[in-house]
Amino acid sequence: MAEMNPVKKVRRDIKHPWGKSAPLDNEYLTRQAECFSNGVKISLETKLGKIKLRNPVMVASGTFGYAEEFAELVDLKKLGAIVTKTITLNPRKGNLPPRIVETPCGILNAIGLENPGVEDFIQEKLLFLKKIGVPIIVSIGGDKIEEFVELTRRLSKEEGISGLELNISCPNVQQATSHKPQATSQKLIAQDEDATYELVKAVRENTNLTLIAKLSPNVTDIVTIAKSAVKGGSDALSLINTFSAMAIDIETRKPKLGNIIGGLSGPAIKPLALKTVWEVAQQIDIPIIGMGGRLFEKK
Repeated sequence: MAEMNPVKKVRRDIKHPWGKSAPLDNEYLTRQAECFSNGVKISLETKLGKIKLRNPVMVASGTFGYAEEFAELVDLKKLGAIVTKTITLNPRKGNLPPRIVETPCGILNAIGLENPGVEDFIQEKLLFLKKIGVPIIVSIGGDKIEEFVELTRRLSKEEGISGLELNISCPNVQQATSHKPQATSQKLIAQDEDATYELVKAVRENTNLTLIAKLSPNVTDIVTIAKSAVKGGSDALSLINTFSAMAIDIETRKPKLGNIIGGLSGPAIKPLALKTVWEVAQQIDIPIIGMGGRLFEKK
């Protein structure tokens, strides 16, 4: 009789307080697996759509630049995958400063998707990323669905890209909500179930790459939005983007951010992120990339 994989045994035998359909904490799972392994090497390999990851540890878009900035601080080859900073069709200067403000338990940011554009990304940034040896997932954003589709077509032609993350949830830029050129508003695509379906479906029809929809917590019912993304053809979900928030300078009585409103991240949102992942995990059956509120300190 073949010996049971210790990780699979843990998944069968350990009753997690969240229940069988919720994601187990990776560190918790690994510790428990060691109790069964008896020296057997543990595999943390997992899959996101067509992408095979050596382990489930990834860096979230917007937190890690294009990886080269952290090459001297982190062994990039140990990561399961790298998700790039969001790329748009054309270069973007981003929002007016100040763009980052500290809060008691986190950080507000309103960068505004500053980036060099897709052509510069391909010619400059992608060259380094392909040398690392881990799956590269490119985050893409835009003002219209047509821009997402054009980005998808352009990037799907490039070697070294394993998947695309659809940033339809950035809280500090305007987003388009339909194919109509003039149909722009402050409402995010990820705040509308029909717009989410329409965009994911349009992108799905133009690529065979793994698609990951990055959703917003700034909604009444995120499960409904998640189901729309799955229906449109998303292979996985990223949960969650930042919470819309603002800060006021009591001396000047003015907003601290140049954009007035930004996205809140940091330790304050971790319990909220966990709740969101748990809610969606009960209702859908595709991989979920959990993010939001993680803080790593050197011990």
